[in-house]
Amino acid sequence: MTYHDLFENSGLKLINLLPQDGEVYYYGNILDAATADLYLAQCIERLSWESDRAFIYGKEIITKRKVAWYADKPVSYMYSGHTKVALMWPDFLHEIKQRVEHNSGELFNSCLCNFYNSGDEGMGWHSDGEKELIDNGAIGALTLGGERRFSFKHKKSGERVSLNLAHGSLLIMKSTTQKNWLHSLPKTKKNVGPRISLTFRQMCI
Repeated sequence: MTYHDLFENSGLKLINLLPQDGEVYYYGNILDAATADLYLAQCIERLSWESDRAFIYGKEIITKRKVAWYADKPVSYMYSGHTKVALMWPDFLHEIKQRVEHNSGELFNSCLCNFYNSGDEGMGWHSDGEKELIDNGAIGALTLGGERRFSFKHKKSGERVSLNLAHGSLLIMKSTTQKNWLHSLPKTKKNVGPRISLTFRQMCI
């Protein structure tokens, strides 16, 4: 199995990080430290966080990770076996969306926000293939807070690609990435502090 370790991300900006069957681009920091700090504080204090619920082997699990969901319209979204109804954008989150759109050239109409309070919280292997999402649409992930490792694994070959996502940085996944690759946020014993991932999405609304 080939394993690509991509920790020196500055030299890979706007280069497709996946060797095949998808497109992933790391833009690095699109926010300066002060702006990223401000947005992190606003997200923690002002977003409507709820404990995430998921069905695993038919059993409902309440995760440590908290989530919030926002969109252009109060649409419903089936996620992890639960139906969620979107809230309308707070001004500051809509401002972040515009920054992500400006830097990526993509347009988004919704955002699933994820709050990891420490390195003890993560996300296992999965792909974002819900029927409510536009087929082969882009997902923009803006990281705020603690730097964390983020990994991809090809669904057939098992080939892996990993990188670190820094505070204020943007990652774009698009094309057939969700069909052919899984991604995860591994847990870590490092003292990384709280992390928020704002995952901007293109829904069929």
